[in-house]
Amino acid sequence: MFIQTEATPNPATLKFLPGLTVLETGTADFRNPEDAAERSPLADSLFAVEGVTAVFLGSDFISVSKADLADWAVMKPAVLGAIMEHFTRDLPVMAAGAQMAEAVSADGDPIIEQIQELLDTRVRPAVAGDGGDIVFRGFEDGIVYLSMQGACAGCPSSTATLKMGIENMLRHYIPEVQEVRPAPF
Repeated sequence: MFIQTEATPNPATLKFLPGLTVLETGTADFRNPEDAAERSPLADSLFAVEGVTAVFLGSDFISVSKADLADWAVMKPAVLGAIMEHFTRDLPVMAAGAQMAEAVSADGDPIIEQIQELLDTRVRPAVAGDGGDIVFRGFEDGIVYLSMQGACAGCPSSTATLKMGIENMLRHYIPEVQEVRPAPF
């Protein structure tokens, strides 16, 4: 098994590409070892690597974030080993019945449907290319609330991505959108 790695815009996160499907559908974001232990054997084994602070699973990639003082030169071989062992042992990525990240339902609201369509077709593919995801959390009083995940969570350029990129695009196509903010929840 050959696992490629890619840098992301977030210097604390590396993207690992195992060359096979990681998740059939959806994404999964793990911000602590306790959550990973309950939901994902793969994420649980990655948290066992000293210095790992977050794990994000996409369709064909795994983003791993490290602590500020941790060194990728030391951590990378251990992370690669954990991923390789997991897939060569043919272990499940997610525990049976584990929930994936889900966006808020549109419930027939045409504005929310249009926001979700633009996010799914124009934003999410680009964000996935950087090792992350973006999840729609709500639309209220002209404000779109989004949650950044994976390499995008905590990335120094995430605020610029939200404001300059996503907000400008949504305002261009949907006049009801006035602003985009990170979700407080």
